[in-house]
Amino acid sequence: MNFELTQEQRMWREVVHDFVEREVKPKAQEVDEEASFNWPAVRKMGPLGLLGLGVPEQYGGSNVDSISAAIAIEELGWGCGSTALSISAHNGLGTMPLVLYGTEAQKRRFLPPLVTGKGKLAALVMTEPGAGSDIQGGITTHAERQGDDWVINGAKMWCTNGSVADYIIIVVRTDPRGGSRSLSMIIVPTDTPGLHVAPTEKKMGLKGSPTNAVTCDNVRVPQDFLLGVEGRGLHQTLATLDGGRISIGALAVGLAQAAMEEAVRYANGRQAFGRPIAEFQAIQWMLADAATEIHAARLSIYYAAWLRDQAKPYTKEAAMAKLFATEMAERVCRNAIQIHGGYGYSREYPVERIYRDARLMTIGEGTSEVQRLVISRLLLQGM
Repeated sequence: MNFELTQEQRMWREVVHDFVEREVKPKAQEVDEEASFNWPAVRKMGPLGLLGLGVPEQYGGSNVDSISAAIAIEELGWGCGSTALSISAHNGLGTMPLVLYGTEAQKRRFLPPLVTGKGKLAALVMTEPGAGSDIQGGITTHAERQGDDWVINGAKMWCTNGSVADYIIIVVRTDPRGGSRSLSMIIVPTDTPGLHVAPTEKKMGLKGSPTNAVTCDNVRVPQDFLLGVEGRGLHQTLATLDGGRISIGALAVGLAQAAMEEAVRYANGRQAFGRPIAEFQAIQWMLADAATEIHAARLSIYYAAWLRDQAKPYTKEAAMAKLFATEMAERVCRNAIQIHGGYGYSREYPVERIYRDARLMTIGEGTSEVQRLVISRLLLQGM
């Protein structure tokens, strides 16, 4: 692989960076403190192509390559973790399953309003209160055929974008006997009777990205809202998560980049013992480690994205990139606070918010422990 970005990718980074610097970053503190969703910026993302990163042009999307998609999420993460998470989930979890597994009728019905910025966003929910990472065995939300419809009952949690979505893709059990072919994906518009989206969770960070519990009480949708093949929901979900891990890793890189820049700015301006603290070796080494690890994580993300575009297996590489990038971001953000000293613990400086936002990255889209499990299993299988 040639790790040099193409001219188109470099221009794309500049365009997205300028947009984020103008429309997203200045609102980051307000979004966090008020737990508000940045709709004004999101509305402007449609024409820019940020709401349809993997959506083909015939449905209104920009259909950029996977490295360009990672670049976009990284830049959004640099500006605002909350906004970046919602856009990452919208693209990777909400629209990509439709692109990959949807029928032509489903794509034409659901995708165009989502990518223009005129509608709401998209979401996917798989996690349940008693299941956590146990996607295969822990899901109890079930769907049964009744006439020409699916009737869904159950409870889900941790649905990113639940309260700002036009539809939610719900992973349900369609075969009560269990097994790897017992799960399916079903598209559920959020105005469907019986679907209840709970108030937004109060979280440690990422407060401007709504996370909601979702309950289904005899939710009835047409049978043709089944997404993909019945019984292939587990396989479709795992494939979706592979791509999502690249995105979350890219988001973590953006957060780390922002924290490092703040640390550099502060170190150059802060005086201690008669000189800038940037002249002290302890500070210099923390910054050197940050720059090195960010660079390594970014290249790891790009490599996994490149493999995906080459239609090569990338499950292990996506897990490795996500694991390294997210744990790196926590270290970098922690040290950025350390460089700020007491001020870093104050909301007066962005590093406090960035650190709280970064904390989720090692949990969402599969915990670090799950990533290590995925990596080790594939290594032991000789893959």
